[in-house]
Amino acid sequence: MKDQKILVIGSTGKTGSRIAASLKQEGYAVREGSRNAALPFDWEQPETWGPALEGVSSAYVSYFPDLAFPGAAEKIEALTRVAKAAGVRKLVLLSGRGEAHAVACEEIVRHSGLAFTLVRAAWFAQNFSEGYLQAPVLDGVVALPAGDIREPIADVDDIAEVAVAALTDARHDGELYEITGPRLLSFAEAAAEISRAAGIPVRYQPITLEQFHDGMLEIAGPLVADVFTEICRETLDGHNAYLTDGVQRALGRPATDFAEFCRRAAASGAWKQAA
Repeated sequence: MKDQKILVIGSTGKTGSRIAASLKQEGYAVREGSRNAALPFDWEQPETWGPALEGVSSAYVSYFPDLAFPGAAEKIEALTRVAKAAGVRKLVLLSGRGEAHAVACEEIVRHSGLAFTLVRAAWFAQNFSEGYLQAPVLDGVVALPAGDIREPIADVDDIAEVAVAALTDARHDGELYEITGPRLLSFAEAAAEISRAAGIPVRYQPITLEQFHDGMLEIAGPLVADVFTEICRETLDGHNAYLTDGVQRALGRPATDFAEFCRRAAASGAWKQAA
């Protein structure tokens, strides 16, 4: 029912911003869950959770900065308790593909006593266009500790559309949707696709995990560097190099190809050099 309120936790993020916008466009009442919202939601301030969940029928749960961070599982478990006490019917959890910590959080939601849908996503295509790799793309070199592995890169628009369906239709209750793109690409192939669409030279540079850690250390400090290096170690080893049918099962259509994402991103100006 469209008169029921939906909370979107992480409403300023890549997935959450799309989900909130889509829900509003479809006529749903949306409560935006972010630190700066009118009724704030802050993962580091549990006292904000109850008020944000009050009067909500379902909630999209995106954990910042990542489910692999220390304390994430405990916070997800605490959130399920607060949600149940607030009368929330359903949670839709964004999870990471091939991440043990993410699977542990999935199990917490699965056994919470609430209705749920699990959206387990592959590597985001939008990391290249609106994330931490946008600047390297514009500089012409994308450096990652991924060797020559192939990854089924997923379009965040697909992920958001699946989440919206799960939030608004009980037919998705109890489902796990593993979201990938429709083909495997090496990061060298992904760079070539971006280069073709954007009309700028972009190449992929394989680096070691140690080099990646050193770079992250300078940018974000030791905790973030340690966690994200471990995420790369766990997920960029080739074990995710297979396709799934999550988009097809959830939406009845094929997943969006990376080349189509690149065309859209280029048309939007994501890779235009500043004047």
